[in-house]
Amino acid sequence: MTATATRLDLSPRRVSTGGLVMAVASALAFSSSGPFVKPLLEAGWSLGAALLLRMGISGLILAPALVLAIRRERSFIRRHWRMLLAFGLVPVAGCQLLFFSAMQRMPVAVALLIQYLAPVLLVGLAWVRTKKAPSRLVAIGSVVAMAGLVLVVDISGASFDLIGTILALGAAVCVAAYFLISERTGDDLPPLALASGGLLVGAALMAVLCVTGILPFAAPDVEVVLAGSTVPGILPILWVSAVATTVGYAFGVMAVPRIGARVASFVGLSEVLFALGFAWLFLGEVPAPVQFLGGALILAGVVLVRLDADRREDALTTPAVPVP
Repeated sequence: MTATATRLDLSPRRVSTGGLVMAVASALAFSSSGPFVKPLLEAGWSLGAALLLRMGISGLILAPALVLAIRRERSFIRRHWRMLLAFGLVPVAGCQLLFFSAMQRMPVAVALLIQYLAPVLLVGLAWVRTKKAPSRLVAIGSVVAMAGLVLVVDISGASFDLIGTILALGAAVCVAAYFLISERTGDDLPPLALASGGLLVGAALMAVLCVTGILPFAAPDVEVVLAGSTVPGILPILWVSAVATTVGYAFGVMAVPRIGARVASFVGLSEVLFALGFAWLFLGEVPAPVQFLGGALILAGVVLVRLDADRREDALTTPAVPVP
């Protein structure tokens, strides 16, 4: 890569509307996974079976992008295998395994709250890297968004579990890695090729864990109830694999380079709000009024972080006044 290309890659970019739409669409797609997988697990499916099908089917659907990248550059795998492996092991498989392991030791809401500390981790990482404290807008936006997240997820009466907390924090690190790795995509590493390669790596890992017995594999022929209707169990797993996961990763990895990892991570908090809507619609779990207030605070925090990104870009791209 030439020096000119490096400067272009590092130059500030305005948060694009198209990127924001993709990020919201990604969060919307991801949010339907939980409400659709939950009844399957309750009906007898194992987590290993659900994750294996989810990653494998989605990775194969996106595989044409990976094949195209390999055909266009024969050395693609040799040059990017580390990135594909890291994406598959950390954001894809690692996040799922750590989160669901934490969920078995603590309430789902608490595990979810800790996992979605990822935006704060990215703000802290930027602070350490640049040796500059976050701006007032970012600081206020982070506090407001986290306060909203606390209101959205119900953690009343939850007990502390050290191992569960560590596992959930590990999931948060994996989520932060998802945004950092996705931000490095471009013409050299197409986003969809990265998503497909990572999902297939994650599926391969899940297959090894299931075959060796580390994770149980059970996919019985069951029926589940969604939105008051009884449907075959294969339908929700197909939705989660072919739609929720595929659309979620496809739009997600394309959005992050356009809006930046920090803004994308805060927009990702809207996944919690969409998940409440899907649970309300398909599982009959009605949100409490305080959760709507929490949703408004999350959106306010996202707006503040985006305003900071736009303000910084305006300050950096404003032409300097020539000095006589």
